[in-house]
Amino acid sequence: MQPQETPKDALISIPIHSSTRDFIDQAAKVIGKDRSDFVLEAAYEKAQEILSDQTTLTLNNKQWDAFNSMLDTPPKMNNKLKTLLMAQAPWSEWR
Repeated sequence: MQPQETPKDALISIPIHSSTRDFIDQAAKVIGKDRSDFVLEAAYEKAQEILSDQTTLTLNNKQWDAFNSMLDTPPKMNNKLKTLLMAQAPWSEWR
Protein backbone atom coordinates (compact mmCIF):
# COMPACT_ATOMS: atom_id res chain seq x y z
CA MET A 1 0.00 0.00 0.00
CA GLN A 2 1.24 3.46 -0.84
CA PRO A 3 2.15 5.62 2.17
CA GLN A 4 -0.07 8.65 2.47
CA GLU A 5 1.53 11.99 3.33
CA THR A 6 -1.74 13.81 3.99
CA PRO A 7 -4.11 13.23 6.90
CA LYS A 8 -6.89 10.68 6.40
CA ASP A 9 -10.03 12.36 5.14
CA ALA A 10 -12.47 9.50 4.50
CA LEU A 11 -14.19 6.78 6.50
CA ILE A 12 -15.36 3.32 5.49
CA SER A 13 -18.02 1.83 7.73
CA ILE A 14 -19.73 -1.50 7.08
CA PRO A 15 -21.99 -3.66 9.23
CA ILE A 16 -20.73 -7.22 9.79
CA HIS A 17 -21.56 -10.16 12.03
CA SER A 18 -19.61 -10.28 15.27
CA SER A 19 -18.26 -13.73 14.35
CA THR A 20 -16.78 -12.26 11.14
CA ARG A 21 -15.28 -9.36 13.10
CA ASP A 22 -13.76 -11.78 15.60
CA PHE A 23 -12.30 -13.90 12.81
CA ILE A 24 -10.72 -10.82 11.21
CA ASP A 25 -9.40 -9.69 14.58
CA GLN A 26 -7.80 -13.10 15.13
CA ALA A 27 -6.00 -12.97 11.77
CA ALA A 28 -4.92 -9.36 12.32
CA LYS A 29 -3.50 -10.22 15.75
CA VAL A 30 -1.44 -13.09 14.27
CA ILE A 31 0.43 -10.64 12.03
CA GLY A 32 0.60 -7.83 14.59
CA LYS A 33 -1.93 -5.46 13.02
CA ASP A 34 -5.08 -3.88 14.28
CA ARG A 35 -8.40 -4.56 12.57
CA SER A 36 -8.50 -1.31 10.61
CA ASP A 37 -4.99 -1.70 9.19
CA PHE A 38 -5.63 -5.37 8.39
CA VAL A 39 -8.91 -4.73 6.57
CA LEU A 40 -7.59 -1.69 4.72
CA GLU A 41 -4.47 -3.54 3.57
CA ALA A 42 -6.49 -6.58 2.44
CA ALA A 43 -8.99 -4.44 0.55
CA TYR A 44 -6.23 -2.39 -1.08
CA GLU A 45 -4.36 -5.52 -2.20
CA LYS A 46 -7.54 -7.00 -3.65
CA ALA A 47 -8.27 -3.75 -5.49
CA GLN A 48 -4.74 -3.77 -6.94
CA GLU A 49 -5.20 -7.38 -8.07
CA ILE A 50 -8.52 -6.63 -9.77
CA LEU A 51 -7.33 -3.45 -11.43
CA SER A 52 -4.05 -4.97 -12.60
CA ASP A 53 -6.07 -7.59 -14.47
CA GLN A 54 -7.81 -4.76 -16.29
CA THR A 55 -4.63 -3.09 -17.53
CA THR A 56 -4.21 -2.86 -21.28
CA LEU A 57 -0.76 -2.68 -22.81
CA THR A 58 -0.46 -1.12 -26.24
CA LEU A 59 2.46 -2.18 -28.42
CA ASN A 60 3.41 -1.09 -31.88
CA ASN A 61 4.31 -3.75 -34.49
CA LYS A 62 8.01 -3.71 -33.65
CA GLN A 63 7.34 -4.06 -29.90
CA TRP A 64 4.78 -6.81 -30.53
CA ASP A 65 7.26 -8.77 -32.65
CA ALA A 66 9.97 -8.37 -29.97
CA PHE A 67 7.53 -9.50 -27.26
CA ASN A 68 6.51 -12.59 -29.22
CA SER A 69 10.13 -13.37 -29.96
CA MET A 70 10.90 -13.35 -26.22
CA LEU A 71 7.97 -15.69 -25.58
CA ASP A 72 9.11 -18.06 -28.33
CA THR A 73 12.75 -18.16 -27.20
CA PRO A 74 13.48 -20.82 -24.57
CA PRO A 75 15.08 -19.43 -21.40
CA LYS A 76 18.78 -20.00 -20.84
CA MET A 77 19.37 -22.70 -18.27
CA ASN A 78 20.86 -21.55 -14.97
CA ASN A 79 20.97 -22.99 -11.46
CA LYS A 80 17.82 -21.20 -10.26
CA LEU A 81 15.80 -22.34 -13.27
CA LYS A 82 17.13 -25.89 -12.94
CA THR A 83 16.13 -25.96 -9.26
CA LEU A 84 12.69 -24.62 -10.10
CA LEU A 85 12.10 -27.15 -12.85
CA MET A 86 13.18 -30.03 -10.63
CA ALA A 87 11.00 -28.97 -7.68
CA GLN A 88 7.77 -30.76 -6.96
CA ALA A 89 4.71 -28.57 -7.57
CA PRO A 90 3.16 -27.49 -4.25
CA TRP A 91 -0.33 -28.49 -5.40
CA SER A 92 0.74 -32.05 -6.21
CA GLU A 93 0.39 -32.86 -2.50
CA TRP A 94 -3.22 -31.60 -2.24
CA ARG A 95 -4.90 -34.92 -2.80
